[in-house]
Parts: sequence; C-alpha cells; structure tokens
Amino acid sequence: MKHAVLASVPVLGLVAGIVHQPAQSAPAAKPQTARVQQLAQAVSTVAETPAQRALAAQIRALGQAFNGDIGIAVRDVQTGWATAYDGNTYFPQQSVSKFWVALTALDKVDQGALSLTRPVTLTKADMTLFHQPIARQIGASGYTTNIGTLMTRALQQSDNTCNDAVLWRAGGPEAVRAFLREKGISGIRFGPGERLLQSEIAGIEWKQSYAYNGAFYTARDALPLARRRAAFEKYIASPMDGATPLGVVDALARLKRGELLSPASTERLLSIMSHTKTGPQRLKGGLAPGWQLAHKTGTGQILGGVQAGYNDIGVITAPDGHAYAIAVLIRRTSAPLGERMAAMQKTVRATIAFHESGAHGDYAGRRDARSVGTH
Repeated sequence: MKHAVLASVPVLGLVAGIVHQPAQSAPAAKPQTARVQQLAQAVSTVAETPAQRALAAQIRALGQAFNGDIGIAVRDVQTGWATAYDGNTYFPQQSVSKFWVALTALDKVDQGALSLTRPVTLTKADMTLFHQPIARQIGASGYTTNIGTLMTRALQQSDNTCNDAVLWRAGGPEAVRAFLREKGISGIRFGPGERLLQSEIAGIEWKQSYAYNGAFYTARDALPLARRRAAFEKYIASPMDGATPLGVVDALARLKRGELLSPASTERLLSIMSHTKTGPQRLKGGLAPGWQLAHKTGTGQILGGVQAGYNDIGVITAPDGHAYAIAVLIRRTSAPLGERMAAMQKTVRATIAFHESGAHGDYAGRRDARSVGTH
C-alpha cells in the first residue's frame, strides 16, 4: 500500500495547491529549483475552497489506488491553482518529450531562425527506431517534405524519425535545454535523442543498422537479461528524459496563456495537438461533450511485463473557454492497459466535474494572493 505524504509546492499566478507525495518504492531524483524553494516559503493567506479540497482528495485517491508508480497534476490555467499527486518526482517522458522539441522549433520560427516550409530530404541514414511510419515513404530513394509537416507528424502520429529530424534542425538536444532554461521551465529534463535514449534503456550501444528491419529488437533480445534489467532499472530510477507532473502542467498552462510562443505559433501548436491520433482512450477518453483536448502521449519499453513510461499530457478546454492543464505520468507499472487509461480518464472527469460545479470561479477573485496549501 502507498502512504501519502502531504507537501506544498508553488504554482503559477503566485498561488499554490496541494501536492501529495507518496513514499517511493524506488529511488528517484527530486531536485528543487530556486524558484520552487522561494515560493514554497510563502505564508498561506488564502484557504482552498471545499471544491478544490475535494478535487485534491480525488487526485490523491486515484494515485493511491493505482497499481504502479503514478504522478498526476492538474492546473487551472486561468487562476493558477493546482493540485498534484507525486507532483515533484521525475517520471520517464518517452514521446511526451516531442512536445519540447516542437516548442523549441516554433520558438526558432518566431525568432526567424527556422522556417516551417524549409525542405527536408530524409534518407535511410535519418531513420531511428520503434514507431516511424514515415519509413515506408523514405524507402530506398529518400523522401522530401518540410519542417512543418515533420513536426505535425511527430506530434500527431508520434513518429520518432520525424521528431528526430525536427530536433536536429532546431539545434539538437542542447537547443531544447537552452529553450527550457531561457523560458524558466523547471522540472523537465531532455535526453540525448531517440536513438541514444532507447539504446541506453535497453543496455545496448546504438548502431545505425538497428534502424532497419527490426534489427534493434534482435540485438536487444540477444543481450543477457541481467544487463537489460540493470539498464532498465537505472532508467526508471533516474530517467534522463524525466519530467515532473507539476513541471509539465506549468509549461502547458503557460503555453495556453500565450507566454511561451507568439500568438500564431501558440495557436498552431495547440491546433496540431488537438488532432493527435495516439492515445484515444487515455486523457481523451474522459472528455465530456463540448470539451476539447490538445495532448501528447508517451509510451516506453517493456521488460518482464513491466513498462517504463505510459503517459498523456494536455490541455482540456471547456465550452466556455476555461482551460486546465493535466499530466498523468506512469513510471513503472504492470497494470492492464485498461486500468492505466481509466486512471487518466478519471482525472479528466474529476477536473470537468470540478469546473462544472462552478467552483473555479470562487478562487479566481483571490488569485492575487500568495499562498501555499497546508492541509
């Protein structure tokens, strides 16, 4: 059984919510930024509403009941109030990290340093591994498209090769890390790119020949189980592409408010993510009629029936335009897929019920106060 420990953390708009930190069954990095430490010292001056406490309790219950290591965060985009379960632990992102690549690329577009219409010719040398449907078009002779199309396919189809092409033309992993630093986005790590990330998780040294004809699977399966397990557990304990649920919803809320990109790029990114094809029964499965979702999924490798990373992050928007950023990240689980998706759907439904109760308006008038939750 998991035992919850209550902790206070900062949120946007100088308002804080309740975060429930369960005891960890495996070590995980939990660094605190200076911004987190400073805001966490604020004296509580605004009490949460009964509805907010009820939503916090629902999120806590979902986290405690789940068969695996799960992190959940919900942030009201307009008021800044947030609640989370295990919100400051770093969880494997897997393809959620494509969101940061898109942000970085669009920031370059806003600066005039990159064009979405820039032609790109992909060859077999550009192929990566796992999910890469564009490989069929690359074939033996290559395939020419543009940055904008590659970014759209990376987000909507979670195509690894498309994402890798955008990543390196936007400046590579260090450009993404620089973007995160410059925008003050904390609680997010960015890995070395798909090839090196996945090969390290598997305990194998990458070779480009692994990108073709299932060769990566063959090489991985030939490794001693002890070697694979050691690499797998190392990744779970401290994922190089890790993200905290609160860090994710912080960035999502800032994107939705137009604080990270130009208006045109903000609209473009959210529009692309609103047509995501992957994960139709994750967060999206919990939507009520009239609600919209812009989201990005992430799914990691499996060893011995245990999966390292099963995620969905996004912004849900009510018919009245009010929005909530949601992140559900699963670090380690062997739970059936239906249970994982149910946890995500229940998070969305609980948030929608909170909104439809009208309780979010009770807090909006007091958003100028600085507070941290204490219960």
